[in-house]
Amino acid sequence: MDTPTNTSPTLFERIRSHRLATTFSLLATLSIGILAGSVLTRSVSGKEQSGVDSSEAKPLVIPSPVALSNGFSQIVKQVGPAVVNINTEELPKPSTSKRGRRGVPRTPQPNDPGGDDDSQQSPGDMQDFFNRFFGGQGGDDGDSGAAGERRALGSGFIVDPRGYIITNNHVVDKADKIYVKLSTDPDGGPGDEGRPATVIGVDKDTDIAVIKIESKEPLPTVKLGNSDGAQVGDWVLAIGSPFALSKTVTAGIISAKNRSIDEPSPNGVSQTQFQRFIQTDAAINPGNSGGPLVGMDGQVIGMNTAIYTQSMGSQGVGFAMPANTIANVYNMLIGPEHKVVRGSIGIQFQGAQSSAVNRVYGFSNGVIVSVVTPNGGAAKAGIQAGDVIVSIDGRNIKDGDDLVNDISARHVGSTVKLGYLREGKQNTTNVVIGDRAKTYADITGQPDDTSTPQETDAGEGKLGITVAAIPPSMAAKVGIKGGVVVTNVRPGSFADEIGLGKGQIITAINRRPVTDEASYRGIVSTLKSKDDVVFVIQSPNQKNLNSYVGGTLP
Repeated sequence: MDTPTNTSPTLFERIRSHRLATTFSLLATLSIGILAGSVLTRSVSGKEQSGVDSSEAKPLVIPSPVALSNGFSQIVKQVGPAVVNINTEELPKPSTSKRGRRGVPRTPQPNDPGGDDDSQQSPGDMQDFFNRFFGGQGGDDGDSGAAGERRALGSGFIVDPRGYIITNNHVVDKADKIYVKLSTDPDGGPGDEGRPATVIGVDKDTDIAVIKIESKEPLPTVKLGNSDGAQVGDWVLAIGSPFALSKTVTAGIISAKNRSIDEPSPNGVSQTQFQRFIQTDAAINPGNSGGPLVGMDGQVIGMNTAIYTQSMGSQGVGFAMPANTIANVYNMLIGPEHKVVRGSIGIQFQGAQSSAVNRVYGFSNGVIVSVVTPNGGAAKAGIQAGDVIVSIDGRNIKDGDDLVNDISARHVGSTVKLGYLREGKQNTTNVVIGDRAKTYADITGQPDDTSTPQETDAGEGKLGITVAAIPPSMAAKVGIKGGVVVTNVRPGSFADEIGLGKGQIITAINRRPVTDEASYRGIVSTLKSKDDVVFVIQSPNQKNLNSYVGGTLP
């Protein structure tokens, strides 16, 4: 039997033929749409049309200037002319490696370029987060090498029409040349650094410096306000030259007051106990240092000093030195001695302790004495370690800050009545106020480099160094009876070239013993050009560690 043949299309063939038909239908529809769109938009073009009538369009009119609701602009006009741009230059210094230019090993010293000071810490240290504004923008702050100049940038503000300017000490510290540009000075090109300035005085404890420029005409000034009246939440303006952008203004509020930043000190003596900052979220950046923080009354309530940052840029946490502190320091720096003298009773104490300590020792307010400096006012008055100082002239003290602020403001040589607890019993004693700088030198074993030298060192001209008698504490530490300590080394001098560093102790020159300043001057006075000069150097950090440094006098 024959099987009939099925001539009807299969399912696949039907789908395929239907799909092709659908596709052709879609293509036809799109083609029609495109043609229709072209016809409808044929007269539309992005090019200007010469035949279009726009006579009914009204031209825009720029209105007359109006004062905005806030008073920021008025404050800037009032304060801005007295804000200056400060440029500094640091001349070439010896290599920062621990080996002198002529291959002479150097002993690391505190604050010495070759020493392991804070500038040599790792990036993870707190110091990297608490950056002070050494300024320099866009690479200008970078050191171009051991033989290159270092440039930095900061700000300042004029407080006396005769040219007296307040800024940060770290802006001008170590600077060999200082230039100031007024807000009215043109922004010149290379070689137009500004007007030369001289340093009147500096205070490292508060990071405040006073410099001066000469001017034939009276200069615009700012007015300092009372920073005690500033409140958290008040509006403030920061004015300065961040990133070399002069006349920059930023706004914010006061975020906190009486803020302290603890920076550890290798000798255990706080170097920042006089720094109590106004905290602000006004954007301040590198280059703002030394510029004013201004309140809404147009008065300066602080000086921008530091930022807390992980990127060297503003993160909304800036710190300004209060105006009241600035005024007190300024008045002393412009005095005859050009330095700040603070009172001290010669003690060290723990800044904060737990409430358990207070309960065990039986006091609620006061300060436990940790160390009594020999021959200081407290030691002579009978104060001992473990005593709790609770009052000054009958006034109860709150804490260590209260004690320091009261004592430091008193005149050296004056007398204060201290109330203290010993073994739970109340006692009183009269203490003579001493010079804090000298007391600090006795504690740390370092000479007071801010004091005025009594006599010019004989070797300053020939050798390029100044020296001083060795403090008793340092002599006892290294176990020597004679010698002199180097207090300063002039850049580029003979001593600088052979690697003689600040803080090193000279015990002999050319095999002749140096017992004191007189013997040092006597030896140096006999030296002449082309003489070989060899120093025996004693390390201030380790007993019986001598080294020999020498060269030929030019």
